[in-house]
Amino acid sequence: MNNLNQLMKQAQQMQAKFLEAQNKLNDLEIAGTSGGGMVSIIINGKREMKKLTIDPKLLSPEDAEIISDLIIAAFNDAKSKLESKISEQMSDMLPPGMKMPFM
Repeated sequence: MNNLNQLMKQAQQMQAKFLEAQNKLNDLEIAGTSGGGMVSIIINGKREMKKLTIDPKLLSPEDAEIISDLIIAAFNDAKSKLESKISEQMSDMLPPGMKMPFM
C-alpha cells in the first residue's frame, strides 16, 4: 500500500510539473522571419499571431502575392521554432529514454 501512495504522489508531482510547463509555454513569444527580415511575425505558445511587421518597401499593389507568401513563410518559421521549443522543454521533464507519443 505504501508503494501505491508513493506512486500516486509521484503522478501528482509530474502532473503539476506538466501544468507549470504548459503555462510557461503559453507565455512564450517566438519570432519568425522571411524575405531576409522584410516580414516578421511574433506568435505565442498558443500558436496565435501577436504581431506582424512588413518592411514598407514591400507595400505596393503589384507585390501583394509576394507579401502573402512571405507572411505565410514567416508564420511557418515561428511555428516551427515554437514546436521545437515545446518539444525541448517537454522532453526535459521526462525520465531519460522516455518519449511522449504526441511529440
